[in-house]
Amino acid sequence: MSLTKELERAYIDILKEELIPAMGCTEPIAISFASSIASHVLGAYPTRVRVGLSGNIIKNVKSVIVPFTGGMHGIKAAVCAGIICGEPSRKLEILSMITPDHVSKIKEYQETVSMEIYELEDSLPFEIIIEGELGKNIAFVHLSKRHTNIKKVRLNGKDITSNYYSPEDVVEKDSTDRSLLNVEDIIEFAETVDLKEVEKLLERQISFNMAIANEGISRDWGASIGRTLYLSSNGDTRVLARALAAAGSDARMNGCELPVCIISGSGNQGMTASVPLCVYAEKLGSTKEELYRALLVSDLITIHQKTGIGCLSAYCGAISAGAGAGCGICYLYGGRFYEIAHTLVNTVAILSGTICDGAKSSCAAKIAMSVEAGIMGYEMAKSGHQFYSGEGIVTKGVEKTIKNVGRLASVGMSETDKEIIKIMLGK
Repeated sequence: MSLTKELERAYIDILKEELIPAMGCTEPIAISFASSIASHVLGAYPTRVRVGLSGNIIKNVKSVIVPFTGGMHGIKAAVCAGIICGEPSRKLEILSMITPDHVSKIKEYQETVSMEIYELEDSLPFEIIIEGELGKNIAFVHLSKRHTNIKKVRLNGKDITSNYYSPEDVVEKDSTDRSLLNVEDIIEFAETVDLKEVEKLLERQISFNMAIANEGISRDWGASIGRTLYLSSNGDTRVLARALAAAGSDARMNGCELPVCIISGSGNQGMTASVPLCVYAEKLGSTKEELYRALLVSDLITIHQKTGIGCLSAYCGAISAGAGAGCGICYLYGGRFYEIAHTLVNTVAILSGTICDGAKSSCAAKIAMSVEAGIMGYEMAKSGHQFYSGEGIVTKGVEKTIKNVGRLASVGMSETDKEIIKIMLGK
């Protein structure tokens, strides 16, 4: 099959839309971003704030530390950080603008502002509504579907949404069709694309994600899953790949102030899809070009799986990224479509159904297990072993199995998601 120029351009555009930097866990950042718009619209800090969130946003913000806030965590801290910072132009890097002076103001503001936080009923998985009041003025901000996708901004009922768009936002709002992705074309793209088109994206991904991974193993962060694995690895590449990927999450979930390069709106998925490949490339003595092309396989296969699952769900996104990492490792070892397809099917057969119960310290453990499943999936394929059609959700053909995973996550686990949120909210 020959990859058309149009399809190649679409794949490059998808990578540009996906591989973006973020500072901290992306759901708290999205809340801070929306809140900063409200503050910017009013020209001052609102005295009363109403915060409407979809259940999945609540789930992913409830327990994580907001970076640069001196250890503050949760929804109210994320809202207040965005309002005090007030820099919407920084988008997912907004928290990097917080100064020590801001921290004291955030603490004071949390104690004085009137804030109502409520769950949006029957909403999309990703919805954030911020309403800020200051005197007679009311600012309204609505994010939907993605972390910086501005659906509506109003001041006293007047639509001013256009004031908060840039050309980049328009690209994001009308994002490239992810249904164009398929495993066979992804591999051909990785093999043939002129790396000058994507090398800056991949260099940033490697630089950011390896930096926070190394920070995660340098000292105790949260539950220290990665550091624990690292100290017991004895140089074993398989364990090191799990350790470093998990270490990045340890640091990120617990307030580390280093950026990550995200995939599918998730820093944890971005790290899982990339860090293990860097570890294996070093072991194999792979060239920079070989690593870059393997990363393209991992990144795009991760995105491909998430297309059917959705941005947020009850299905742990690290599993998709772990499968992507397994496929990228397979590519580094010389595997191509046959081996990569079997690696992917084997991986999702092993861990599909792992629940997402919010962003928190245990994400690092799930990342470690997803990387292990990806490596196991590759080793099964390498030795000629596989799971067959009819065994659970596995069916004949990698694309059909990917569709089954999407169906499991988006339809089958929808009620599971509701129950997880109820449990986390003590209902």
